[in-house]
Amino acid sequence: MKTKWIFILILLAAFSVKAQDETIKIGYTNAEFILSNMPEAKQIEADLKAYEQQLAAQLESKTKDFQTKVEEFQRNAENMIPEVRADKQQELQNLQQSIEKFRMDAQAALQKKQGELLQPAYDKIQKAIDKVAEENGYTFILNSGHPEMGLNIILFAKEEHNISNLVFKELGIEPPAPATGEN
Repeated sequence: MKTKWIFILILLAAFSVKAQDETIKIGYTNAEFILSNMPEAKQIEADLKAYEQQLAAQLESKTKDFQTKVEEFQRNAENMIPEVRADKQQELQNLQQSIEKFRMDAQAALQKKQGELLQPAYDKIQKAIDKVAEENGYTFILNSGHPEMGLNIILFAKEEHNISNLVFKELGIEPPAPATGEN
């Protein structure tokens, strides 16, 4: 909440400085909505899903290996001398820790891969937004974001200030029909 107020104060300060120099023209768009309608979005999603499946397969393999060793240990634990039993228990603990580490590393790797795959598309969107803003005299372009994720900073805006269709045209993409629920 504090960040929201800081952003609002910075925006108001920028408006007061800009108001002295020129007319302020504000537009908005939803970069996520634009991305979801780009042709490369499906390929990005497919690549990310394939990478996620590779990581999941590796995790499943490690987990099966661990389960097999646990079952083997349970079957033979009674016949093991205490030193061997302790060694096998330590080995199982190490394997379990290794699996947990892999799980965390895989999640981080998936997030990194997502960023790598999405960045070129976001760069393309930003370039189109910059060009639309420049050509149409916008002082500010706001991102309407995802309201379900708490990222929607626009509380009210007239549809005439929505530049999404201009951005789509700049990207060479036919704008989707208005009934898509885009903010």
